[in-house]
Amino acid sequence: MGQRTAVKLQWVVVASFMNSAGASFLWPLTTMYVHNYLHQSLTTAGVVTLVMSAAMILGNDVGGRLFDRWRPYATAIIGAAIALMSVVLLIFFHGWPIFAVLMCLVSFGDGINMTITNAYGSAVANHGERYVFNIIYIAYNLGIVIGTLLVGVLFPIGIVITFVATALFYLALFLVILLSFNVNFQKVAKRASEKGKSRVRGNSPAHHRQIVLIRLICLNLVVAYLGYSFWESIMSVHITNMGIPFFVYSLLWTINGLLIVCGQPLVNMLSPYVRLSTQIMVGLVVFAASFIILIFSHSLAGFVISMVVLTIGDMLSLPGAPAWVATMTSLDEAGHYQGLVSMTSSLGRAIGPLYGGFAIDEWNYQILFTSFVIAMGLTILAAAVYMRWMKGQRN
Repeated sequence: MGQRTAVKLQWVVVASFMNSAGASFLWPLTTMYVHNYLHQSLTTAGVVTLVMSAAMILGNDVGGRLFDRWRPYATAIIGAAIALMSVVLLIFFHGWPIFAVLMCLVSFGDGINMTITNAYGSAVANHGERYVFNIIYIAYNLGIVIGTLLVGVLFPIGIVITFVATALFYLALFLVILLSFNVNFQKVAKRASEKGKSRVRGNSPAHHRQIVLIRLICLNLVVAYLGYSFWESIMSVHITNMGIPFFVYSLLWTINGLLIVCGQPLVNMLSPYVRLSTQIMVGLVVFAASFIILIFSHSLAGFVISMVVLTIGDMLSLPGAPAWVATMTSLDEAGHYQGLVSMTSSLGRAIGPLYGGFAIDEWNYQILFTSFVIAMGLTILAAAVYMRWMKGQRN
């Protein structure tokens, strides 16, 4: 199979969708399956999800390192193959503890896949970074909508058919990578340089300042995804404790997914008028504001408004972050820094349920949400102050 000389956006988008849809079959059912069907304690189920998050973080890091230092195409094949083989084994072996072991292997493969998708996205030449990562984000969230919808239908029928359907998505991901990701990155980088689009910065002081900024961006993302994890875990308890049915809580996620799929193309239209850095910082502020609303929410209307505001902040900030990082790094370091960006969601979602559970046990929901707003405000302020200092250094 001959090497391609350019990364095609459509195949990166399809890969993002397939990986997201496949993963969305597995994460929602893990805690319930371990507790209700494998008869393990909720603490054990929590440990499983924590180790799965750790495996994904490790996959993010390994994928980034291999992308930069070894072979991008071979790394992509390995990540997809690990996830596919693990899910196929789950069809036949889904008792305890093999279920937990295989789920961690899937998460490790998913971690590699997430980093590789972003790294390949940073090499797309015929579109701007902002447009590329917005489209990838739409595909990712569409995969979540499809995956969570299908698992809700298939899981009551049986766990085997659920894993079979999951395996089909991972098989499609493997085939897309096998047939479309064999790209000559040396030629991609050379063509970018010839067109004046090279992002190589070397060891210059300006580049070092950009690396510090990237780390501050990642810190903001860790806190943001930590807040997202509250919605994925403790908010279901908070909402149902107020007498609101569980299915209404699930509908809030439907609102989230539909708003992202429909609204992200509108965010793309901001690119000629708003700088990417400004859009992301404003989005993070809006994201934090959604939790201010939660502090005072005691009815369904308040939760709906908070979710809508959170989703708007999400659309403005989270998909733009890997694009912003791509503008500050070269192709030969894309794997490492896109891996850092990918790790932020896994790290935030690993810490969030633990911190949220502790905060609720020791204090209350209002203090939890207030502490998140303070943490978000401090990280946003740190990034904003550093960006202003960087601007002064250039003048």
